[in-house]
Parts: sequence; C-alpha cells; structure tokens
Amino acid sequence: MFRALALSICLTSPAAACETALLLAIDVSGSIDRGEYALQVQGLAAALQTPEIAEVLLRDQVALSVLQWSGLGRQEMVIPWQRMLSARALDAFQQRVATLPRAFTGSDTAVGEALSFAIPQFEAVGDCRRKVIDVSGDGPENAGFTVGQARSEAQRKGIEINAIAIEDMGASAPISSFYRNWVITKDGFVITARGLSDYPRAIRAKLLRELIKPVG
Repeated sequence: MFRALALSICLTSPAAACETALLLAIDVSGSIDRGEYALQVQGLAAALQTPEIAEVLLRDQVALSVLQWSGLGRQEMVIPWQRMLSARALDAFQQRVATLPRAFTGSDTAVGEALSFAIPQFEAVGDCRRKVIDVSGDGPENAGFTVGQARSEAQRKGIEINAIAIEDMGASAPISSFYRNWVITKDGFVITARGLSDYPRAIRAKLLRELIKPVG
C-alpha cells in the first residue's frame, strides 16, 4: 500500500529541487556492542519506512548518506549520497541500511573527527537547500578533542548538526548535555534515547523533526 502511494506521489508531483541533504552519522565506537549496533541500523531502517518520513523523503527529493565513525582516523562513508527520487530508490536504501556491515570495532569516541570528516562530504550535494548532519553517540568525546572546532566550521558553512544522545537508563543525562553544549549547531537539537532499545523511537522522532520543519 505504501509503495503504491509513494510511487503515485513521485509520478504525479512536479519535479522539485533537493530540499535537504541528510548525512546520518552512526557511532560504532568500542562502547557499542554487536547487539547495540544491530539496534541502531535496524532502527534507522525501520524509521525510513515510516509513512510520514518516507513521503517527505520522496516529495523533497532528499539526499541521504550514512557515515560510521569511532576513534581517530576511523570514519567511513558506508553509503554514499543517494537521492530519494522514487519508491524503489527508497526501498533499496532502506534495505542496504538494514544489512550494513560494521566498519570499525573497539575504538575511542572522536566526535570532532567524525564531524570534520562529514563536513566536506556535502560538496557533492551543493544543490540541496539544507545540509544536515544527524549524529548519534553514547559517550562524550575522549579522543582528538576537536569537536568545538568542527562545530564552528559546520556553522560557517551553513551545515546544521543535530544529535541523538544515547543515555543509560535513569534520570541523569550527561551525554545529552555534552551534545547540547558542544556538538549541535545554533539551530540544532538533541533527542535523548534511554538506552539502545529506545533508539528506534528516538530516530523516528528525530527524522520527523528534521524533515518536517514546523512553520513559523
């Protein structure tokens, strides 16, 4: 049913320029075990099939890519930029996300290096009106210590940074505070996931907020 609706939208809507280029940066540092990694990629894949998200991805011809990151010198574009021009393209992207192999294991958390690696990737999608880095992580920066510099560079280049902070269960939120104070750009936001099991909900909420911007 969704495939038919989405295909109808693509066939009947006039051609539109790319509204958003969204780079999804996934933490695969040493604190993320095999099961937690699976929750991240499967949660993201499921979120891309949410009808409201899928509809706007196709309507706005959103460009998507996936980056995996961990410690110093450990960043890899595991899925390069792809335009969501049809339901078939979206299905293929979603299936690829769901089966992504892990690029790195057992390393530190170099958030600044991940952002610095992500920023020049947007040169390939210069026609997109908005440029957004969607970064997830379960710990503060403990290697490189360049996050402030990277955030400043992103702001100069008009790139928005939003975050999912993966917290332990409980009331405290040190990871959320780190991402809010040091990572997101001026107009960015942080969504908190209480443990990796909450990640699927958090990524759906985050994508909806990024892609379906409130008016006014």
